[in-house]
Formats: sequence, C-alpha cells, structure tokens
Amino acid sequence: MKKILLLIIPFIIWGCEKSFNDILDPETSDYQVTGVSSFNSFNYAVGDSAATFFLRLNSNANIIQSYVEIYSPENKKLNSSPIVLYDDGSASHGDQSAGDGIFSNKFPFSQSNLNGSYKAIYYVKSKDGNTKQVALHSFIYQNGNNNEAPEISNLVAPDTAEIGSVTLLIFLSVDVADSNGQSDIKMVYFNSFIPPNGNAASNNPFVMLDDGTNGDMTANDGTYSIIIQLPPQGVTKGVYRWEFMARDRGNKLSNIIIHYINIL
Repeated sequence: MKKILLLIIPFIIWGCEKSFNDILDPETSDYQVTGVSSFNSFNYAVGDSAATFFLRLNSNANIIQSYVEIYSPENKKLNSSPIVLYDDGSASHGDQSAGDGIFSNKFPFSQSNLNGSYKAIYYVKSKDGNTKQVALHSFIYQNGNNNEAPEISNLVAPDTAEIGSVTLLIFLSVDVADSNGQSDIKMVYFNSFIPPNGNAASNNPFVMLDDGTNGDMTANDGTYSIIIQLPPQGVTKGVYRWEFMARDRGNKLSNIIIHYINIL
C-alpha cells in the first residue's frame, strides 16, 4: 500500500512540459534525414479524419523500409502494425510525387481518440538489417467533441486528526466524473496549505489514484484515493486547508472542493 508523507516546508516547486519536434538521427553512412512532418495540431473532421505523416530522406538506395508509429496522450500505440511510408506518388498514401525522397502515408483518427498531445515516432530500416529511430513529431489532436470539464464530488476526509506516538494514516477519497469519458481525466489531486500563514506545502500536488491501491477498493470505478501519513514528530499542528480538484487532457479544471482539517 503506497503512502504519502505530508511535508511542511512552506514552498512549492513548479515544473513544465516541453513539446518539440526533432530529427533524432539525421545522418548515417547510408542516408540522411532532411525533413519530417511538422504540423502542430490536427482537428477531426467528418469525412476527412486522416492525417498525413511524412519523412524526407536524401537517398533511399540502401533503405528497405521507413515507417511511423503513433502514440496517444496515455502513451498507448494507436496503430496495430507499423504505418509504412511510401514514395510512390499515390494519393491514398498522401504522397505527392513518386521518387522525390519524401515517404508518406495517412492515418485515420476518430472521435473516440482522446484530445491531447500525440507523438509520431519515425523509423528507418536499412539493407544491413539495422532499424533506427530517426525522428519524433509531437502534435495536438482535437477530436471535435465539446470538451467538458470534469466534476468532483463526495469527498471523504476527516475534520480532525490527532498526532500520536505512531505514524497516523489519513484516508482520503473523491468521486470524479467526466462527460467525455473517464479516460479523459488526466489527474486528480489536492493541494495542502499549512498553518498558520497558509503557505503551500512543498510537495504539492498530492496525486490521487483510481488503480486499486492507496486504499482504493476498486480500480477504474471513478473513485480516486490516497493515504496520507503524519509522523509523530515534525508536523505543524493547526488548521490545514486542502483543495481538491481534477484536470482533464484538454487542461480543463474541475470544480474545487475546499476542506479544512484540524491537526491536533
């Protein structure tokens, strides 16, 4: 059972995500990668849901195959087999001109695919039998559905807790619903603010899980849980403010439930 230690250092560490497109292995003795798909976003449209991916090489004499694999915001691979790229001038592959060194193919997206950041990873297999990852392309997909913010409810949390001679365990849970589906929920968490001045805890946010651990009875039932542990020494006593919320993959924030707990 995983437990989280509630620290009392009055500062917060912030992080950020970096989105990038990059040619990872631009040159070998057999070929050089000179370009890759670079669209930043792709929107679902009825009747035209396929995105075109391409890789540009300066020589294909020693190339057996190039292909791409596409990963969702959950890091799940969308394609069941490699999406082979072709330099054949075929419109069905999205290739504009045969023999120009630009290898292309289309991949259909659906409205059931999550909104969010996707990545396309490109590979080249050469005649010597080596397969190399040569490029990465990140983009945002919008599935055309109205993105509604998640809602949280039914918070389970004590109003008071008393520090004793042994570590105190505090169980917390909250129900989370999302009209776009449970898979649209990116993170459920709470932030703790320490008495007497209400400074943010250094280890905010405290992430809650729906995976059958952390005191969670049933995985994937929409109830997110966490167990906080308070050691006998080192915890500031007083009234804490805990703010519970959820964020979806479109970065929409839920309602916030504010709970006060008196640590004695």
